[in-house]
Amino acid sequence: MLAKKLVTAQKRGETRALCLGLGMVACSMMMYFFIGITIVPFYTKSVWTTETVCKVLKANIKDEVLRPNSEGSEDEDIFPYPCLQVWVNLTASGQEVMLYQTEDTLERNPKCSYVPGKSENSKEVKAQIETIASNFKKYQTFPCYYDPGGTQTNVILSRLYPPKGLLFAFLWPTLMFTGGCLIIVLVKISQYVSVLSAWQ
Repeated sequence: MLAKKLVTAQKRGETRALCLGLGMVACSMMMYFFIGITIVPFYTKSVWTTETVCKVLKANIKDEVLRPNSEGSEDEDIFPYPCLQVWVNLTASGQEVMLYQTEDTLERNPKCSYVPGKSENSKEVKAQIETIASNFKKYQTFPCYYDPGGTQTNVILSRLYPPKGLLFAFLWPTLMFTGGCLIIVLVKISQYVSVLSAWQ
């Protein structure tokens, strides 16, 4: 009687462990799919892949412009902000080009080097942009990214999804997938050993 209870408890434990392993594998597959349709396209689309050194030539704040309205957003999301334009000397080619914060900045407003986030306080936005402009004038040499193919003649300060960021994004689903597979393998080994012991 006691042996039957032990066998039943063992089977229940193996079933739960097997479900946990399969669940971890399924979740990791979903995470892979999500990363594949969100982060990977942005990474492959970016042409600013080569790092170089940029030197600030001028950083000017132009007249206020309207923050472009994104798709699906309401008119309330549009607000005026000072347009910061930063021109740098590209060390790799010696050209004078415009600097943008990220790839997204160029798509949102190609006239400005920096596009602030939504804020109801225009004074804070203005102070933030003035601080950024003063920092560029203070630290005039810094690393930046350019397009080695020459498709884009401008440069960006930082990439939205650098190679390290992409690897880090794939790290967690990989660990989950490995853990799930390991649990399934251990359960199968345990079942095999149990069957082998019972047969002997």
